[in-house]
Amino acid sequence: MTTSAPQELPRIAVTMGDGAGVGPEVCVGALIAPDVATLCRPIVIGDAQRLRQAAAILGVTADIVPVERVEDAQFTPGRVNVIDLGLLPADLPWGAVSAVAGDAAYHYIRVAAELAQSGQVSAICTAPLNKEALHAGGHLYPGHTELLADLTGTAEVSMMLSTPKVKVIHVTTHIGLIDAVATIEPGLVERTIRRGHAAMLSAGITEPKIGVCAINPHAGENGLFGYGEEAEKIEPAIAVVRADGIDARGPLPADTAFFLAGRGDYDLIVAMYHDQGHGPVKVLGIETGVNITVGLPVIRTSVDHGTAFDIAGTGTVTIDSMIEALHQAAELSRAEPHAV
Repeated sequence: MTTSAPQELPRIAVTMGDGAGVGPEVCVGALIAPDVATLCRPIVIGDAQRLRQAAAILGVTADIVPVERVEDAQFTPGRVNVIDLGLLPADLPWGAVSAVAGDAAYHYIRVAAELAQSGQVSAICTAPLNKEALHAGGHLYPGHTELLADLTGTAEVSMMLSTPKVKVIHVTTHIGLIDAVATIEPGLVERTIRRGHAAMLSAGITEPKIGVCAINPHAGENGLFGYGEEAEKIEPAIAVVRADGIDARGPLPADTAFFLAGRGDYDLIVAMYHDQGHGPVKVLGIETGVNITVGLPVIRTSVDHGTAFDIAGTGTVTIDSMIEALHQAAELSRAEPHAV
């Protein structure tokens, strides 16, 4: 197998995430990993001082080099290029909610979105932020997905979780369960299926098989559970996309759907709400799981874990998810566009 020459590798903006969490550690650890140099040319959007602190905590040798512009970055072993926004104090505690860190995390994303929309980078790869800190910093978004949609002027996007065993796209995400059920309607389900189908095509799956979860246990058991939500909210959407040649099947009981996907019957599962999709993914592959925002005008991938305040600053975090997120960002950058 041949590898791309260095000049062909895509530039990827890597946001440092919440500086009080594990983001600085996973950025440094992943970006000095030898495999990453064969995948892409990463540039961190963050704070150089915090990255140096993270390198010391990890006990690794890393040359943290501030650069003014993307084109100033150089890529040599052990070097981490960073567009240094200098927003964090030197004594920022690890593992604690901080309005300063939340505000900084917002600005890392803002700059990365600007770079991606202007074509200076091919994709964005994000370390985790903390929603409470983000709100404390004055930025009232439920998470990365909604923040990036706003920054790019995108009306509607979907969250997709990708692991080696199963891929899941969500109809609703960061809202309460009662609100999620009220929000689900045939048009939203249809658009989510179509975005998932396009993402699978971009990933090189030419005829994706898509399993669509029900809302109620046992898919409502022919009216025994729930109030007919499957017939009202999901079945019409499946009928429309199937008429257009998309192989979507359901509504399926969620427990059955994920079992079938785990053994390879489905390429993608459509989950109706946050925990319906996240729970199985975290069991089946969080270590190498990746979060992909589908429907943006830019490519965005992320680690599939949070800020992990309980271990932040200890040097014990794993970097596998960040490396896989960079890998998928690079692959999507090279793929033919299908509205991912």
